[in-house]
Amino acid sequence: MSDAPRKSPASRNPWAWIPTLYFAEGIPYVIVLSVSVVMYKRLGISNTDIALYTSWLYLPWVIKPLWSPVVDLLATKRLWTVVLQALIGVVLALVALSIPAPRFFQYTIAFLWLMAFCSATHDIAADGFYMLALKQHEQAAFVGVRSTFYRIAMIAGEGALVVLAGYLETHFGQLRLAWELTMFAVAGIFFATFLYHLFFLPKPVSDTWRTRGTQQALTGEFFKVFGEFLRKDGIGLIIAFLLLFRLAESQLLKLAYPFLLDSPSVGGLGLDTSQVGVIKGTLGVAALLAGGILGGVLISRRGLKFWLWPMVFMMNVPNAVYVYLAYAQPTSHVIISVAVFFEQFGYGFGFTAYMMFMIMVSEGEHKTAHFAICTGFMALGMMLPGMISGWLQSQLGYPLFFVWVMVSTIPGFLVAALVKVDPEFGRKRTE
Repeated sequence: MSDAPRKSPASRNPWAWIPTLYFAEGIPYVIVLSVSVVMYKRLGISNTDIALYTSWLYLPWVIKPLWSPVVDLLATKRLWTVVLQALIGVVLALVALSIPAPRFFQYTIAFLWLMAFCSATHDIAADGFYMLALKQHEQAAFVGVRSTFYRIAMIAGEGALVVLAGYLETHFGQLRLAWELTMFAVAGIFFATFLYHLFFLPKPVSDTWRTRGTQQALTGEFFKVFGEFLRKDGIGLIIAFLLLFRLAESQLLKLAYPFLLDSPSVGGLGLDTSQVGVIKGTLGVAALLAGGILGGVLISRRGLKFWLWPMVFMMNVPNAVYVYLAYAQPTSHVIISVAVFFEQFGYGFGFTAYMMFMIMVSEGEHKTAHFAICTGFMALGMMLPGMISGWLQSQLGYPLFFVWVMVSTIPGFLVAALVKVDPEFGRKRTE
C-alpha cells in the first residue's frame, strides 16, 4: 500500500498548509510582544509605559485555557482558524491606521490587545486543527516542521519587519509613516494567508460541530480537567517553578530593545532600528533556535533531570552580558552582536528545560488541556514582572537595572532545586 500523501480536500499534503499555518501563528505573537516594544520606543513612549502596557498584552495567553472549551464547542477548528486570521488582518490594518492619530498610543494598545485575544484563540484552534487533520504518526513527523516555521515567524517579525521599519524610517524621514507602512505590510500578508488557508486547509471529517449532549459532557469535563491539574503531587512547587523560573528573563525581555535603541547619554547603546533588527531580531533569534535544538538533543540522550542544572545556569548566567554592555557601553557592533548571541543562545538552551518540565507535568489523560494550563501560568509569570520592569529601570538606570536582573535569577535556582523530576523523563529509550 502506498504511503503517498492523499490529495482530497479532507486530507491535503501537510506540506501545503502546516508551514503557513504555524508561520501565521507566530507572527501576531511576536508583533504584540516584541515588535510593539521597538515601535513604541521609536515613537517616543517611555520605558515605564512600554513595559507596563505591553506586559498587559500577555493577558489573553494567561487566561486562554478559560475559553478553550468555547472553541471546541462552537463551530469547526477550520472555521475558527480562517476567521481569526481574517480578523487579525483587520486589526493589523486598524493598528496601522491608528499610528498617525494624536492619541495613537491608547488606540494602538487597544487594537494590539484585541489582536492578542484573536492570536491566543487562533493558537487554540490551530493546534486543535493540527491534531484533527493529521494521523498520530503524521503529527509526530511534522512537530519539528511546525516548530521551525513558528521560529521563522519570530525571525521575520523581530528581524525582517524591524529592518523594514528602519529602512522606511531612513527613506521617508518620518517615524510614524514608516511604522504605519510596516503594519499595513503585515496586514496584507495576513489577508493573503487567510485567502490561502480558506482554499487550501484540509477539511477533516472529524472536524465537526458538537451536539448538545456532547457540549454538556465537555463542559463537565472542563471543570474536571482543572480539578485534576490542581490535585497533582507537589502542585505548589510546580506552580512556583512555572511562575519563577523565567523571573529574570521576563524583566530583561521588556528592556533589551529600549536599551539597544536608547542613546548613550541615557545609558543605552544608540543603535538604529535596522541595526537592532539584525542584531537582536535575526542573529539573536537564530541563537535562540540553535540553543533550543541543542537542548532538545541533549535531553533526549540523558533526560531532563541530568540536564536541568546546566540549563538553569545557561538560562540565567548569560544575562550578565547586559551588565557588561550597560557599564562598558561598547560601540563595536561585533561585541554587541556576540554578547546578544551568547545571551540568546543560553536562553534557548535553558528554556528547553522549562518546556520539557511543562510536558512532564502535563503527562496523563488530559495532557493537551494541562499543557494549556501550564502555558497560562508561564504567561502570567512573564506578565506580572514585566509590568513593573520599566518603572524599575527608570528608577535605577540601565546598569543597576541589569544588576537587579541578575539578582532576580536567584528564585529560578531555588525552585529548580526543590521540584521533583523523573530521572528517565525525556530520555530516548532504546529497545
